[in-house]
Amino acid sequence: MTGSSTPLAPAAFRYPGHGANAGIGVAICHGFTGSPLSVLPWAEHLAGRGFAVSVPLLPGHGTDWRDLARYGWQDWYRAFEAAYLELSARTGRCYVAGLSMGGTIALRTAARHDVTGIAVVNPGLSFYDRRVRYIGLLKHVQRTTVPVQEPHPTASATKDGDYTLTPLEAVHQLSRLFKEARRDLPAVDAPALVFKSATDIVVPPSSIQLLRKGLGSRELEVVSLPASGHVATLDVDAPLIFERSARFFLHHAAAAPPSAAGPDQPATSTPETP
Repeated sequence: MTGSSTPLAPAAFRYPGHGANAGIGVAICHGFTGSPLSVLPWAEHLAGRGFAVSVPLLPGHGTDWRDLARYGWQDWYRAFEAAYLELSARTGRCYVAGLSMGGTIALRTAARHDVTGIAVVNPGLSFYDRRVRYIGLLKHVQRTTVPVQEPHPTASATKDGDYTLTPLEAVHQLSRLFKEARRDLPAVDAPALVFKSATDIVVPPSSIQLLRKGLGSRELEVVSLPASGHVATLDVDAPLIFERSARFFLHHAAAAPPSAAGPDQPATSTPETP
């Protein structure tokens, strides 16, 4: 479930960076059943500020809904991890960021790599499960499930593929990813910035409680988004996300030593959106 005003087809987004911020990388992960379109305005805002930005298209996403069941959570995680490592290798300081499930994947990446910081929007560590219904004494589990829809979304739908029905196995994979991410939280020691929508009906408040309880980092800031639904990167509070995250990236990049993996040099290439 995503929303956007852009008519673009789902595709990875890359920008090499320019000017004084070219040595700062931000790898952003989109959410479950979505595509880079759901975080494209965020990525473009950061690219406009000169940051080097990478938003991969996760396997099985952005096409036909049947493709989603052909991949597991490890495939989704490895695709983002590869994008982060590539970006980290050519920047002096590199962050991970994400929306919804993408925030979960970003947190897991931070548990395994020396990231400069983490910025996530409505990260999922638990979710409302509407696949199971009890009819009398019988337990009914849907083979496929209609994605949860916000009752009054303010963003129009993106062309992220056909996800009218989500394969049940893909939902199981999502649950397994959340379990692994919760287990990894104590290993996350980088500064974290978390945006949480007050009207989020997709990811419950318990995800933030789990994050507060389990995160190993001593620097955790939670910013409330009072007017936006789950896909807040495309909603009315999006400018707040863009500006606060940019300040967060600049502040902690100045305080962190450059990575030995990559140069802290300005890039001269032009934007690329393959």
